[in-house]
Amino acid sequence: MIFVTVGTQQPFDRLIKAVDAWAAGNGEAAGFAQIGSSAYKPVHLEWAEYLPGDAFRSKLEAASLVVSHAGVGNLLLALQAGKPILMMPRRAKLNETRNDHQLATAKWLRQMPGVTVADDTDELVEALRHGAWQEPRALRAEASPELLAAVREFIEHR
Repeated sequence: MIFVTVGTQQPFDRLIKAVDAWAAGNGEAAGFAQIGSSAYKPVHLEWAEYLPGDAFRSKLEAASLVVSHAGVGNLLLALQAGKPILMMPRRAKLNETRNDHQLATAKWLRQMPGVTVADDTDELVEALRHGAWQEPRALRAEASPELLAAVREFIEHR
């Protein structure tokens, strides 16, 4: 199952629409999306605006892939659960966030094992379509303590 999560602070219609469009042509892949306050409601994915903590953890544990905005909270959750994550940063010029901090985060995460970054919806759908997130560099059984420490250090000192 693909688990899509956009967090709780801002909508991310562009991400939800792209994954929903991919799901339309990929009937064998089950997907669930936590869409927050997005105006777009998926047609080809099960969804909820928000999930209680236990339900969120259950979806995360069942997922073969987490698809997310480039937020470090979701990154840490995916890495701690040993799940690969496909991230697409929100863009300030598209009014998805107040500044482009997610572009900087995505640039930093791009080479990290277990993380695949898509710069736009075309790259996101292409990664889903061709399983780019399943490439050997993207598979990791669990996040090492060193990796988690490096991510925390980056967050706290940026």
